[in-house]
Amino acid sequence: MLLLTGTFLWGKTISVCSDCAVRFIKEGVEMAADFDTLLIKKGTYKEYNILIDKPLTLLGENYPVIDGGEKGEIIRIVSDHVTVDGLFLINVGTSYTTDYAAIRVVKSENFLIRNVVLEKLFFGIYLEKSNNGRVYHNKIIGDAKDEYNSGNGIQLWYSHNVVVDRNIVQGVRDGIYLEFSDHITINNNQSTNNLRYGLHFMFSNDDTYTNNTFQNNGAGVAVMFSKRIVMKGNTFRQNWGSAAFGMLLKEINDAEIIDNTFEENTIGINIEGSNRITYKGNDFINNGWAVKVLGACYSNSFEKNNFLYNSFDISYNSKLNDNKFENNYWSGYTGYDLDKDGIGDVPYRPVKLFSYIVNRTPETIVLLRSLFMDIIDFSEKVSPVFTPDNLMDAMPLMKKTE
Repeated sequence: MLLLTGTFLWGKTISVCSDCAVRFIKEGVEMAADFDTLLIKKGTYKEYNILIDKPLTLLGENYPVIDGGEKGEIIRIVSDHVTVDGLFLINVGTSYTTDYAAIRVVKSENFLIRNVVLEKLFFGIYLEKSNNGRVYHNKIIGDAKDEYNSGNGIQLWYSHNVVVDRNIVQGVRDGIYLEFSDHITINNNQSTNNLRYGLHFMFSNDDTYTNNTFQNNGAGVAVMFSKRIVMKGNTFRQNWGSAAFGMLLKEINDAEIIDNTFEENTIGINIEGSNRITYKGNDFINNGWAVKVLGACYSNSFEKNNFLYNSFDISYNSKLNDNKFENNYWSGYTGYDLDKDGIGDVPYRPVKLFSYIVNRTPETIVLLRSLFMDIIDFSEKVSPVFTPDNLMDAMPLMKKTE
């Protein structure tokens, strides 16, 4: 540790600019010793395939522009202890066989990518088998038109113990994408206006997502084939479309979904094959469907959530129910509270017969506000035949939970 600290203290600074002794970034990298700093002055550098193969800091002064000329990758990091800070990268190459990225980190440890602006990109920041790093306060602005020729903003593949914090990502295919990446923290990011998903991850366990905003994405957020996920304090808003949702859960087990806001989505949460999940303190506001359960979902708990003015609060496609609904607030509840304890004296059945019909015949949605709908929902409430007779909130709240 002492040797490492001494190396940091004695690392020198090499200036790069058009009037400097070192005019090109590649030249500076070749000259530098381990733990040196390349101070890249303001200007435009037409370079690509810059290979960082030693511990270095690339520090931009007043956001110098590195223009890749659409010829390939711009920066590739293959060393531990590399920092990239304060650069403006544009014109990443596009390929149908190679995932060119503005910054690619390969088999590296203890990296930091911060204060970087990326535009006109294919893939933005791509982490490949790299661990114990941080992607902080970057701005990634794509102009993707079609999924087949666009890449993801921030991608992690077989990477572990990484913090992705305070980034803005928009206009790409998937804002943030993870695959086979465990112990990842995704915090305070804004992922908006992307072609497909604001967040998309598969086969990634023990990850935490807090205080992010996912808005106006093609299909929302997809969380698939993962375990022990914590999603807390996020906002899923205005993800509209015939196949859109705030969040899709598929084959997710032993997770916590707490204190999130699902507002104005076609479907707030679309759930399939997901078990032992705690849904607590979430707000479902003005969605088409607040929660849509497609089947094979067991031992889940819905507690102290607010269901506010959704067209359908809960949609269910089975007569069997092994999930618990308790102490939720339902804006559609019309019961009473004679003992004034804040809990309704009459159980609330959130699954309407009309939602059951719409699941099987989508065209019937045109009858949503009709008297016919009210009649069949009332008849099913009196004598449940098609909906699970034990799916009810026996202790509905009379006031919104804070």
